[in-house]
Amino acid sequence: MLEALRRIVEEVSASPHRNRALAIIVRRVREAMRVDACSVYLFDAAGSHLVLMATDGLDPAQVGIFRVPRTEGFVGQVGERQQPLNLTAAPADPRSRDFPELADQPCSAFLGVPLMHLRRVLGVLVVQRVPACLFSSDEVAFLVTIAAQLAGAINDVTRGDTISQLLRDRSEAPAFLQGIPGIPGVAIGTIMLPDPLANLTAVPDRRPEDMDAEEASLRAAVIAARNEIRDRSEDLRAAVSDEAKAILDAYVMLLDSDRLIIDAVARIRAGNWAPGALRETIAAFSRVFEEMEDPYLRARAEDMGGLGRRILMHLQSAESIERTYPENCILMDEEISLARMADVPVARLVGVVGTRGSVYSHAAILARSLGIPAVMGLGDLPIGHLDGVAAVIDGFRGRVFINPSPAILHQYQRIIRYEKNLSTHLATLRDEPAITPDGMRIGLQSNVAMLSDLEPSLNSGAEGIGLYRTEFSFMLHDRFPSEEEQCKIYRQLLEAFAPRPVVMRTLDIGGDKSLPYFPVVEDNPFLGWRGIRVTLDHPEIFLIQLRALLRANAGLGNLHLAFPMISAMEEVDVALDLMDRAYRSLREEDMPAAKPQIGVIVEVPSATYLAPLLARQVDFVSIGTNDLTQFLLAVDRNNSRVAPLYDSLHPAVIDAVHRTVRAVHGAGKKVSVCGEMAGDPPAAILLLGMGVDTLSMASPRIPRIKKVIRTVSRRHAEELLNEALSLRTAAAVRSLLNGAIDMAGLGMLVGPAKP
Repeated sequence: MLEALRRIVEEVSASPHRNRALAIIVRRVREAMRVDACSVYLFDAAGSHLVLMATDGLDPAQVGIFRVPRTEGFVGQVGERQQPLNLTAAPADPRSRDFPELADQPCSAFLGVPLMHLRRVLGVLVVQRVPACLFSSDEVAFLVTIAAQLAGAINDVTRGDTISQLLRDRSEAPAFLQGIPGIPGVAIGTIMLPDPLANLTAVPDRRPEDMDAEEASLRAAVIAARNEIRDRSEDLRAAVSDEAKAILDAYVMLLDSDRLIIDAVARIRAGNWAPGALRETIAAFSRVFEEMEDPYLRARAEDMGGLGRRILMHLQSAESIERTYPENCILMDEEISLARMADVPVARLVGVVGTRGSVYSHAAILARSLGIPAVMGLGDLPIGHLDGVAAVIDGFRGRVFINPSPAILHQYQRIIRYEKNLSTHLATLRDEPAITPDGMRIGLQSNVAMLSDLEPSLNSGAEGIGLYRTEFSFMLHDRFPSEEEQCKIYRQLLEAFAPRPVVMRTLDIGGDKSLPYFPVVEDNPFLGWRGIRVTLDHPEIFLIQLRALLRANAGLGNLHLAFPMISAMEEVDVALDLMDRAYRSLREEDMPAAKPQIGVIVEVPSATYLAPLLARQVDFVSIGTNDLTQFLLAVDRNNSRVAPLYDSLHPAVIDAVHRTVRAVHGAGKKVSVCGEMAGDPPAAILLLGMGVDTLSMASPRIPRIKKVIRTVSRRHAEELLNEALSLRTAAAVRSLLNGAIDMAGLGMLVGPAKP
């Protein structure tokens, strides 16, 4: 049965249309199980009836016509109960409905199993036999297995058919494709797809006739791609932030690197032509990033793919192909690369959509810099027919409307006007303090990954840096950066914000989040060698960073240093000892240095229980709610199967954060929150009620959170916190807080304006 199962799944997955896929299912399952009939029923759009969509053995004229109410008959019971139903003499069963139109002779034996995808019942898979006999346990197990395997494939093919339907039918109903919210905002425009020449994965292996000629072609293509991207970068510089400029520079640096050419040439010399060697080299570089745990770093694989496609275009054509872009261009691709975005004139690019991309990609960062919305993670969809099609993208909800109706266009045009006015209003709060109506002041700081984040942070009104991820500077090297190199970067950050505080997290690598020149392979990297564990095991690396940090702080004194992923008190003790060693060594060398404020980041459940001890050992505590939520709920938020379970408003997360805040304050120390929870208006109300001293977030979120703080009193926030702590589910908590936000007149901060 296993081989039959494999063949059926492969055939269905390769099918371009749902009807074709369903026909394959019923035919192959009937053959494999040796039954008299196999049928598939799927729910209609309203979800009220199960419709016969394919059959092999029953009357084919009833396909698409015969309907069963969702709670009636055997088929309805399978869908309602969400479990198999195995009957020996179905027609004689008192629950039976008479279906004479389905067959010339009744089938007595009935076995139905639900088709379920991510908790949702798509339909029912049924097999029947004429003789009255119970299906064996092995047969039941096989049908359950095949249904579980095929439900996802049916869902994907159905989504593809949805695109075709949207293209045909400009319905007034608000039909849309659902993805992941990337960058908030709304755009109306025309979809543009990537050039077909840039399909790197479709390049075959081929023996080179002339290795020297292949090498020359490759080198010329790399140079041409580098020059093209550099020219495009210059065109963009006047329109984007320093953050985006640094990304573009890093992109060019990747093409300047000899490593890419050396590796590709080696593959040519090993017997592959230039396009094949390029495909293998880009795949190898991409795997380094894909295997990393940190979602931001993992998204760098998208950039490698973009580079590869760019080089391939020049390998396949002596001249760059010029394209005409519509006035309002929505760029759509499987993975939106930075180079691809740079191709579109800035004035014409209004939005981006990635079927596989992530919200941590460089494309998303550039989109934020340009002030355009993005929707990512639509899933594997056949987007080939969408080039030149009108669309609306909703970055707030992660929705893409294909061929939108006049009513939908009118609705989103109103939202665009409203959002523009809102942004203008929020910008006036930049220099206003974040003080509640009853007098409580909250510090608002920004999270920073690169030096280029400084300008957006300063322009947003940030009162300091609440989290600087030092590992990103390590990513720009092909080796561990020297003490001098690190000191220079740290000094720039500290000077830019002096005398305001700058919280720098010490090197946070290990496990899946390994550096290209320091790979770490583990069976369970999420619970492995990472964070402070790596740096304590490699004091020779840690001491260099600590010395650089202390030197950068000399004469400024605004450095706050945080140790990541603390799970035990011994880790704090050793880290503090190494800090003292670094300081003493600098003093012995008569080098200027200044000790910083020392803190820890609470992002491991054990640290929440150690909070009273930790707070007495250090100067401050920061709560990293992203990892804390992930660990508490055992949910990888980047895994599409379980991502919906990730919610920082889960009662367990709220309780853990609240308990930590009370423990830190009980020790007389200050506490900050530096995860996504800090930048979420509903969650910010709870943090305000807890008495958190500082919130740190992506700089674009600061104006919205400042508006919340200046509107909601501390007393009201405490009342909402107490009520939230009594609730059982994250949905109930979010409903409570969204209601409070609406009552306060702040509903526009958590989504687009109401139509």
